[in-house]
Amino acid sequence: MRDWDWQVFFEDPGGNIPTYWQWMLSAWGWTISVSVCGLVLALVVGSVIGTIRTLPDSPWLVRFGNAWVELFRNIPLLVQIFLWYHVVPKLFPVMASLPPFVLVVFALGFFTSARIAEQLRSGIQALPRGQRYAGMAMGFTTPQYYRYVLLPMAYRIIIPPLTSESMNIFKNSSVAFAVSIPELIQFAMQAGEETSRVTEFYAAVTVLYIISAMVINRIMAWVEKKARVPGFVAAGGTGGH
Repeated sequence: MRDWDWQVFFEDPGGNIPTYWQWMLSAWGWTISVSVCGLVLALVVGSVIGTIRTLPDSPWLVRFGNAWVELFRNIPLLVQIFLWYHVVPKLFPVMASLPPFVLVVFALGFFTSARIAEQLRSGIQALPRGQRYAGMAMGFTTPQYYRYVLLPMAYRIIIPPLTSESMNIFKNSSVAFAVSIPELIQFAMQAGEETSRVTEFYAAVTVLYIISAMVINRIMAWVEKKARVPGFVAAGGTGGH
């Protein structure tokens, strides 16, 4: 059994970064940046798509939302990364000037948006139908009763699956190495090749992923606690009967 050599983290890899330890922290920063930006994009786009999929009198918007979910949910993420990096800039030359970081955020955000859209649709449809009718009876327009009645309660319902998606998007960001984003996996691969200490670097990277996932879990647990409505239980769409 080979010995562990943690001193390798304090060696000089050459270049602008003094030690492998500092290089790894820089890579962790890239991973966090890609993940957070992708999550923000996924929440915004997923909320829009999930909402329009439940509109009562907009069949074309519903079809568009369904098509969006099926498209981005059924194409593997790694394939989407390569499409955004190699194909999209050729189809739309204006995209060629965007840095790889932005293209990876688009790929990660749109991929996750399809999953969030499905969760939000389920959350809205889980609400008692009486809530929608009550908003209409008060004279709210469709945007108003979505904004003030349906969406606030639907988001509370889907906080647990949103927690999973937040953790998943952090793990999925590892595919960014495929287009040379200097995140944790690329760091581990390159540093391991340079030092032949693959085990140590991947062990350290694994610990950072675990720490990140635990932090996300605790943040979302705090959000869920603050957003909880005492006594509210979703009725699965039966409240209007």
